Amino acid sequence: MDANPRFALHHRSEVLLAVDPARLFAHLDDHRRLSSHMEKPSLMTAGASMRIETDDRHGQALGSVIRMTGRVLGMRLSLEEVVTAYEPPRHKAWETVGEPRLLVIGGYRMGFEIDQAPGGSRLVVFIDYRLPAKGLSLLLGRVLGGAYAAWCTRRMAEDARAVFGVPSPTSKGRPLDEHRQD
Repeated sequence: MDANPRFALHHRSEVLLAVDPARLFAHLDDHRRLSSHMEKPSLMTAGASMRIETDDRHGQALGSVIRMTGRVLGMRLSLEEVVTAYEPPRHKAWETVGEPRLLVIGGYRMGFEIDQAPGGSRLVVFIDYRLPAKGLSLLLGRVLGGAYAAWCTRRMAEDARAVFGVPSPTSKGRPLDEHRQD
């Protein structure tokens, strides 16, 4: 997870899971499943939901394209992502193309890393992002961008934990969060 100079803001969530890395990667490689939290209205999306579309490679190959569209508070939201790293069963990343039409974050690079761990796998979900360029979105981004980035990575990690569980009864398996700004 090399820092990208275009994205000065970062968040990551980490969780230990009771599943082997190959099976975890196969599960997370389904972008519709991984981003399912975006298709459901929630407080973090101001009640909006996004529709997810993929190209014929389903977001499961280098260069594959993923699109999301939706509406929030009367505003049209949209983004296009391209898969920029694809190394099963260890690493996958995707990045926005152009300037996305989002409310609290601007362009971003997002992905996950999977490592073998005792009893299963260690999953790290990350986002490197920048704030929107101007206007109300910039103001909202300054206030809510970090919370939104944390929600996204945490949601993906928690969704995987709900499916696979944690390696041992002594581990809570809750995502550990890390925020930083370069």
